[in-house]
Amino acid sequence: MEKIASFTIDHIRLQPGIYVSRKDTVGQEVITTFDLRMTSPNEEPVMNTAEVHTIEHLGATFLRNDPDYKDKTIYFGPMGCRTGFYLLLAGNYTSRDIVPLMIRMYEFIRDYRDEVPGASPRDCGNYLDMNLGMANYLAKKYLDQVLYSIDDSRLNYPQ
Repeated sequence: MEKIASFTIDHIRLQPGIYVSRKDTVGQEVITTFDLRMTSPNEEPVMNTAEVHTIEHLGATFLRNDPDYKDKTIYFGPMGCRTGFYLLLAGNYTSRDIVPLMIRMYEFIRDYRDEVPGASPRDCGNYLDMNLGMANYLAKKYLDQVLYSIDDSRLNYPQ
């Protein structure tokens, strides 16, 4: 069986950043999949499910309400390894193209202090598994350590 593209990335050298994971064509539209890597794989502890779940709810809510990206957002959700998130956007993008959007989204998550959208038994299948304080902390860490000073080494997969 052929190895899928995401398993060919050197996860030993991979650092937190924003990477284009793949581009697919659906009809006439390009779908760009981004790897929003928040922790260093196999080096740092992974994120717990509660904060991952909270970031997912807040990030998806932010993206689906953003005036420029709400109609381009296909999906935002966690990686199974819990080291980051996937973002799928309709359009042909580079990693650098979405840095301002990711800064706005993670600032929203960092500063959010209200009830988590969709965190109720009617709206979510696991509404009790949330940790807003840790989501705020991880968003701040990602902003301070990666997004605010991002360079090409964190925008292109290691070779």
